[in-house]
Amino acid sequence: MLAQQRQALIAGIVRRSGAVRVAELVEQLGVSDMTIRRDLDALERSGAVKKVHGGAVLGAETAADEPGFEAKSGLESAAKAAVADAAAALVEPGSVIAISAGTTAYAVAARLLRVPRLTVVTNSLPVAELIRKAGEQPDTEPPSLLLTGGAPTPSAALVGPLADQSIRALHVDLLILGAHGVSEKAGLTTPNLAEAQTNRALIASARRVAVVADHSKWGVIGLSGFAALEDVGVFVTDSGIGEHARTVLSEAVGELVIARVPAA
Repeated sequence: MLAQQRQALIAGIVRRSGAVRVAELVEQLGVSDMTIRRDLDALERSGAVKKVHGGAVLGAETAADEPGFEAKSGLESAAKAAVADAAAALVEPGSVIAISAGTTAYAVAARLLRVPRLTVVTNSLPVAELIRKAGEQPDTEPPSLLLTGGAPTPSAALVGPLADQSIRALHVDLLILGAHGVSEKAGLTTPNLAEAQTNRALIASARRVAVVADHSKWGVIGLSGFAALEDVGVFVTDSGIGEHARTVLSEAVGELVIARVPAA
């Protein structure tokens, strides 16, 4: 197991339980005490955990934290690219799709700018700006854009009653849906209550739901849930996802797509 994969597993364990002992991690992951301590050092530097005597507890990141769009853009870039490539392949020319907020959903949108006769509904300000700028380029026909109303969140999502009302009036072929966190018990979650409600409206409007989430989202639980794993038609993740997560997802979602991340 790569250090990155192991650290994602450790972070997930701490988020679920609130604390973990080094000895427990050594036994569960089958690595040395020193390896675990190095992993905890790396996770502490990222703010995911706080080291204490004999183990670690949840760090500065909490269920109610909502990182901004720019802060999340540089995280897990290779994994997000692989996930976006696989998700973009699900989109058919001439279809109407919805794209939620989030950096992985944005990465999918960037790969759809030349899909013919596409209509995109989005509550993501960065996605809307991406499509608008594409329309300024010569000899290009970007997707038709429908931007929902609403109030912006720190993650640049338009949410609230105006967004929800406009989304409920629409019917889309496919929803590309991001998530702050994914877990076996909590399903899909976000730190923002209003964004959770708007995500529910997006799900209700879609004939098919495709969730895009890299391996680091597994085990993360935000403040508000907006969908169960069983509500997901296609779950697109990357090859860094752990074996337990693969088993859970393959049994719960309609289809599990695992995109291979090229070796660095």
